[in-house]
Amino acid sequence: MENSYHVPVLLAECMEGLEINPSGVYVDVTFGGGGHSREILKRLGENGVLIAFDQDPDAQRNKIDDKRFLFVDQNFGYLKNSLRLLGYRQVDGILADLGVSSHQFNEPGRGFSIRFDADLDMRMDKQRSLTAAVVLNTYPEEKLHKIFGIYGEVQNAKSLARTIVTSRLDRPIQTLADFKAVAAAHIPKGKENKYMAQVFQSLRIEVNAEIEMLESFLEQSAEVLKPGGRLVVISYHSLEDRPVKNFIAKGKFRGEVEKDFFGNEQKPLRAVTRKAIVASEEELLKNSRSRSAKLRIAEKL
Repeated sequence: MENSYHVPVLLAECMEGLEINPSGVYVDVTFGGGGHSREILKRLGENGVLIAFDQDPDAQRNKIDDKRFLFVDQNFGYLKNSLRLLGYRQVDGILADLGVSSHQFNEPGRGFSIRFDADLDMRMDKQRSLTAAVVLNTYPEEKLHKIFGIYGEVQNAKSLARTIVTSRLDRPIQTLADFKAVAAAHIPKGKENKYMAQVFQSLRIEVNAEIEMLESFLEQSAEVLKPGGRLVVISYHSLEDRPVKNFIAKGKFRGEVEKDFFGNEQKPLRAVTRKAIVASEEELLKNSRSRSAKLRIAEKL
């Protein structure tokens, strides 16, 4: 099941980055197919604990039958409270793989993929009411323009937003086919897949509040890590990598690092590697998803 679900990216590098203590408490906040989690469990002794988070109902089918394993049906944006409910105030290491799993792209009904005509859903958490269709049919032009421009770096974001707002007056945009018909005039010749992927990325980020959740998670991870504990994060595009890089370097997402009266930097983490770690040639040949992956490792000060 695991391999068809999602091949874990930068697996060896993540394990090295976590510096696993066999009796420690570790958190995999993006459980997915469980590839990274299984590798962590292999390195834990019988007193070690692994807590896995995933809000995706499909991921729950991959739960691991192991007394050291605890599963939390939540988004990682609720890290601190969820850990407290389980009785853990501090942990030794946290791993986050921010990619959407290949499984989600391969499930037509989820509406993540540009390959299948399906309802425009894109919710990771089915309890949420906001879907991609709701965004396209209710958001004002200004807001759509901003989402396409910032989250998808879509070239003609402004004119696409205007067309959507005009078209939906006639009939709502519910499926991929509806959307393609509306956007047809804006799609550059020969670049349909790239263009649609950018638009879909922007909708997915908005529907799941991905950037807000990521920032909230990073702040909480700094609070729950023990001194010397490790944070290991894999991101796949600059929108994710930027907040991770800034938070590790400065303890905040915007502006300069704060200093105390004596000029000492006030930040919770230090970068373990100067630059992001990328996949080896060998891994690139085996797993194309690793091409855009960037791994950053930080230690709690």
